[in-house]
Amino acid sequence: MRNSLRAADEISHFVRNDTSLSRDFAVAIRCLDFEKPGFGKTANSLDKPERAVYYNSTFISVKPHAKPPSFRNGFLRDGVGADTSPTFHMMRYGNIPQLEKPLSRLAQGIVTASAETAEQDFRMFDAVLEMGGTVFDTAHVYGQGESERTLGKWIHERGVRERVVIITKGAHPNKDGIPRVTPQDITQDLFESLERLCVETIDLYLLHRDDPRVPVDEIVDVLNEHQRAGRIRVFGGSNWSHTRIQQANAYAAARGLAPFGITSPNFSLAVQVEPPWDGCHSIGGEQGRAAREWYAATQLPIFAWSSLAGGFFSGRFRRDNLETFTDYFDALCVKSYCVEENFARLDRAQALAQAKQVSLAQIALAYVLHQPLNIFALVGCRTPDEFRANVEACSVMLSAVELDWLETG
Repeated sequence: MRNSLRAADEISHFVRNDTSLSRDFAVAIRCLDFEKPGFGKTANSLDKPERAVYYNSTFISVKPHAKPPSFRNGFLRDGVGADTSPTFHMMRYGNIPQLEKPLSRLAQGIVTASAETAEQDFRMFDAVLEMGGTVFDTAHVYGQGESERTLGKWIHERGVRERVVIITKGAHPNKDGIPRVTPQDITQDLFESLERLCVETIDLYLLHRDDPRVPVDEIVDVLNEHQRAGRIRVFGGSNWSHTRIQQANAYAAARGLAPFGITSPNFSLAVQVEPPWDGCHSIGGEQGRAAREWYAATQLPIFAWSSLAGGFFSGRFRRDNLETFTDYFDALCVKSYCVEENFARLDRAQALAQAKQVSLAQIALAYVLHQPLNIFALVGCRTPDEFRANVEACSVMLSAVELDWLETG
């Protein structure tokens, strides 16, 4: 209990002194009840250097800094390199009005889950939920349905439907690249996803691609039909431009219909110089400035895919070893991100990580979460330790000066 109260005091101090995060941590605090008996279930004793507190789906790792937590030596230049991060690590949360449960700012992507790897997948899902991750991202096309089936089986066997938020996507092009953004294809994919997931309602439903040749009215009408029937709670577009979403929402507003309530473009510290697949849309870099300004003004929830640039910030990719990568996803990273502009950003992120005594990937993820956007980061963690490191990144503080320095030096 002493551990939990100490964490509560520090959370309150942190929220008061960082208004940019007050909304997220206010949501998180509502997930906690520090007065409840049993909250102080700790992984280690108070005397050990690292402690953890768990309550329901919320995870706090109370981890004292190696040096005093105000400012460390090692400034890179004025205003860059200060560490004002708290001494605890805690998941950040947001909310969407149509959903009655908090959404973790980290969403676990499950592209490769399957019946063959179900035991390992279940352990990973369990760990994500234990550490406060409530959002799981899948798609109709992933593994020809295996991803959705595996997630649905885990949700059913664990009895956690009311604790988790399901994102799935439909209307992906067929194997020949032919677009499938039609009312018929949307409906077919949605019904198949519901069956695979063994649920009656999908929390967040995204169209995996856009087809600008299809009028927005047809798309908005069919999505509203499924929403009224209770099959989806909130819908939106993955890889849709903000201008097409504007058109769709203008049509919805004029007819009293539900608008696109979420979006899922690419965004990370590394600029995506070439789309990994046809039809992808990014809001990073200078070319994405207008989109980011619109999203900042509207605060439409963004679920940013490849928030860590497909592994670019893992430290494995260097200027002198790019020809050695043959794995499919590694090759996509080389194609999409491995240019000098991004290596310069990586160098600065590494220097800042050393100054703050965190990892390169944690700086890159903190950059995404510190944008003036209502943003959630899609991550594809393969192990519980990877997800835990991302939870710790939620409490890495970056100033406006540091954000600008990471981008431009």
